[in-house]
Amino acid sequence: MIPKPPPREGGLGFLFIPPFRVQGTSIAGEATCVQVPELDVCFDMGVCPRAALASKIAAISHGHMDHIGGLAYYCSQRVFQGMGPGTILCPKAIGPSVKKMMEGYIGLEEQVTPYNLVEMEQDQVFEIKNNIFIRLFDVEHTCPSAGYTVYERRSKLKPEYYEMPQEKLRDLKEKGVDITRVLHVPLVTYVGDTSPGPWLIREEVRKSQVVIAECTFSEDDQVERARVGKHLHMRDIAEWLPVLECQKLVLIHLSRRSHVIEARKQLRKLVKGQHADRVEFLMDHKANKTRYERQEFDVQRQQGMPVQRGPRH
Repeated sequence: MIPKPPPREGGLGFLFIPPFRVQGTSIAGEATCVQVPELDVCFDMGVCPRAALASKIAAISHGHMDHIGGLAYYCSQRVFQGMGPGTILCPKAIGPSVKKMMEGYIGLEEQVTPYNLVEMEQDQVFEIKNNIFIRLFDVEHTCPSAGYTVYERRSKLKPEYYEMPQEKLRDLKEKGVDITRVLHVPLVTYVGDTSPGPWLIREEVRKSQVVIAECTFSEDDQVERARVGKHLHMRDIAEWLPVLECQKLVLIHLSRRSHVIEARKQLRKLVKGQHADRVEFLMDHKANKTRYERQEFDVQRQQGMPVQRGPRH
């Protein structure tokens, strides 16, 4: 007999939640890297898929190896591929350790890889691009850990000026009158490894269009394990979900001990109706492929294009 080849690497999880793509990989204890290309950001870098290199920002939640192990490779490859230095955002508490880790590679490689490190405190904001910002908030885990909310800053006319003609509005602006108000519109929130707590019901978390959150355990006999490891259990998700206003809650970081099919069953047992329909599992490749094919079919039909194939049911 000849030895068997190693198992093929699983593909990246992928969800299209208009207008955002959520893609990457996340298995508890192994590797987490979740990218939202439209926002130019990757959340965590436990491994660095090739697609992740296109994002200029790596927002690190905490220092566990399965969330940070691919960070040096990400920085190195961006420079090697001519993409420019990557920017690392991280909680201030782990900033010195991130620096030491990166400095360790200087001696190993005998070269310096440029990168930008931004050590962030509670509620500190960093501008990603024009009118798009990311805010860090602290969560509770077995080591210093954080979540992030990406929001858009929009200017909107104050209500008292809604009916005013454009000419008068221009006159007011020329006189220095402030006729607009600034709105912060939460787009995507990423919750790093965390136990339940008040950080999950922050206003910008509740109001984000998309929330990406860990759910490491789902079985009834795993509740205590979740508490000890300061992780979220499916019971926590069931309690949290009705409070969220998001279009979709994307669950990541499921343990291999919790099969995604069984996790879905547990979700349906704990959460009824429309709330359960808002939940997607990033690493449920089969269900997500079927979902994408339906989206593709609907677009073809709406645009009057020849339908290549019907959606799977």
